[in-house]
Amino acid sequence: MIPIMGCPTMDRQQFDQALNLDVPPANWSLPLQALWYAARDQWDQAHACAQEDHSEWGSWVHAHLHRQEGDTGNAAYWYRRAAQPFPKTTIQQEWSDIVDAVIRHGQIDDRR
Repeated sequence: MIPIMGCPTMDRQQFDQALNLDVPPANWSLPLQALWYAARDQWDQAHACAQEDHSEWGSWVHAHLHRQEGDTGNAAYWYRRAAQPFPKTTIQQEWSDIVDAVIRHGQIDDRR
């Protein structure tokens, strides 16, 4: 089931199903949209979303994206802004962990 517009809750299965859409739902938070774009190998769009969000969630996704591109110095800066340690996991595992954390902590829609 695809998340309903304005729906304040979502689970991982719904996020994964939304990866089949042409664009992420517009009501999703910027960090969640960034993760959607990252999963679709659309780094520039993912980066634009993460950069626009000034929360710790946005900073965490921003850090992940710079780690993904190999810019560890810039990534380290954003991990500090996000109050997150530099991960020891794979890029793919970190992406999955961030998706789960964003969903678990309710950072889903753009009103949060």
